[in-house]
Amino acid sequence: MIALSQAIHKAETQRLWLDGQEVEWRLVRSPRAKKLRIKVGLDGIIVVLPEGRDDREAAKFISDQRAWVAKQLSRACELSTLRRTSSPNVEEILLWGDIMAVKVMRSQTWRGLNKVAVEGGVITIICKRGSKTAPARSLENWLRKQARQRIEQHIAELDKRLKRTPNRIYVMGQRTKWGNCSAIGNLSFNWRLVMAPDFVLHYIVTHEMVHLAIPDHSAKFWLTVQSLCRDTERARQWLVAHGLQLQMTPLLSE
Repeated sequence: MIALSQAIHKAETQRLWLDGQEVEWRLVRSPRAKKLRIKVGLDGIIVVLPEGRDDREAAKFISDQRAWVAKQLSRACELSTLRRTSSPNVEEILLWGDIMAVKVMRSQTWRGLNKVAVEGGVITIICKRGSKTAPARSLENWLRKQARQRIEQHIAELDKRLKRTPNRIYVMGQRTKWGNCSAIGNLSFNWRLVMAPDFVLHYIVTHEMVHLAIPDHSAKFWLTVQSLCRDTERARQWLVAHGLQLQMTPLLSE
């Protein structure tokens, strides 16, 4: 199985004439993809082509979707502030859709495990000198806990309405999925959803919770999702515009 990040690294670069200028896009062949799709983010335009399909289909597909691609590129610019700042001590990430400064503080007096604290729009990672745990790992662990807490809150609310309870809940680091419902009723979610606005997380949790009752993507499934989550389309559009960037952006540059 080829991970999305590895496939993107090996992607073939091509060009498209868009709004009076030539832009690059990359073709990724995927053995898992079932249909052609386009991903747009700050790191560029990617067309995912199912294995066995002709390259010319991808070229025609993106050409036919010029207007949509241009719109998504414009939206992706909203995340331009996620690029690393010039200061070596302060960086930025998204937390629940808001840009937060991240500061690493190394203390001579701190003797405990690395600690993450939030105050005044700043996430501070406090580390003792010589700590063997990287600040990025401590930040990821903290973000995973924040994601789990909110996911469980959404599940508890939906449980009351759907009368369905998941077997187990996992918060993981998938590279190709935001959520999944297994055949035995286990739900798994991507911890990076903690970076997205809460309405996006609510949609993903709703999507997987409804799968406990309706395993397919039938009209009944989508009607149920939309009845429980009025921001379904808004959330899907947000993930199309920003999802790839969330997946590929490292937490810290160090």
